Amino acid sequence: MARDGERPSRTSGRVTLVDVARDAGVSRATASLVLRGSPLVADGTRERVLASMERLGYVYNRAAASLRTRESRTVGLLFTDITNPFFAQMTVAGETFLEDAEYGVLLSNTTDRLSRQERTLRTMQEYGVDGVLLCPAMGTGAAEIEQLRRWGLPFVLVVRYLPNVEADYVGPDNALGAEMAVEHLIRLGHRRIALAGGPATSSARNDRLRGYRRVLRRRHIASDPRLEPTSPVSRDGGYQAARELLALDEPPTAVVCYNDVVAFGMMLGAQAAGRSPGEDLAVIGFDDIDEAALWQPALTTVSITPRQIGVESARLLLERIADPGGAPRQVVLTPELIVRESCGAGRAGLGAR
Repeated sequence: MARDGERPSRTSGRVTLVDVARDAGVSRATASLVLRGSPLVADGTRERVLASMERLGYVYNRAAASLRTRESRTVGLLFTDITNPFFAQMTVAGETFLEDAEYGVLLSNTTDRLSRQERTLRTMQEYGVDGVLLCPAMGTGAAEIEQLRRWGLPFVLVVRYLPNVEADYVGPDNALGAEMAVEHLIRLGHRRIALAGGPATSSARNDRLRGYRRVLRRRHIASDPRLEPTSPVSRDGGYQAARELLALDEPPTAVVCYNDVVAFGMMLGAQAAGRSPGEDLAVIGFDDIDEAALWQPALTTVSITPRQIGVESARLLLERIADPGGAPRQVVLTPELIVRESCGAGRAGLGAR
């Protein structure tokens, strides 16, 4: 056994598990059990081995372990825009869940570009990740999903699904969320209601558009394509959508926005046009990110719980890794309308939910 502070002699610069075992005065097998957190090792022995690892600067060689077990204990997270607070909150929750399950995370931002998504997925596959959480970039289709299956790489689609593609999916009931928002605005007396923002090919936007139109039909309110502008998923996108809507001969009196960030831009655009959000223009967002409650006026929004989506998608991915051949599952979360100031409900005397 080496004396305290003295490193054992090695032929390479990397500290190995054999070096740790020699330093701690145990077998390599015992040191390996400590590394894996086995309850079979006595507390005193465990503490001695951990002290040797710390003293020698031992770093776990995950690549070598992967060759032995065919598991890397890492997963990939590919999201379209991690600067969006929705994805940031979802990522933190999912990463925490995976960390508790002793999985590492490789995070990538695709900026909604299919080419970047393809390169990143290939790189993650080459590095041997055990599975992937994927919010599909615009243009993703059956061919890209089939490639993941050829690689044998477990995956879960998050927030966006792909029409006619059987795959694991976790996301909110977007159509129901839009229905809740539009019904609330109608109860407040609005009849000229817009649904603004988001990319035209997004499954989330299309589901919300379906829910929006369903309520208009049910309430015998004529739809108007001019009240359904698309936009980038950003404050600037919402600002430009506001300019477009408020320039109409018959501008809307209320707007349901693609997400909270677009809603922030919508309110800024309304203010620039001399309208007061919550008074002259009712605004509702989607997501309920932390900033929504702090905005002025506080944003009414459809809560689709990004943290819960992060946890449920991570949980489903680990289940898929453990059972690659199981039938695809869809976890669809029920949204909730959070009523604050931006829709003008307070002036109408309605409650907070």
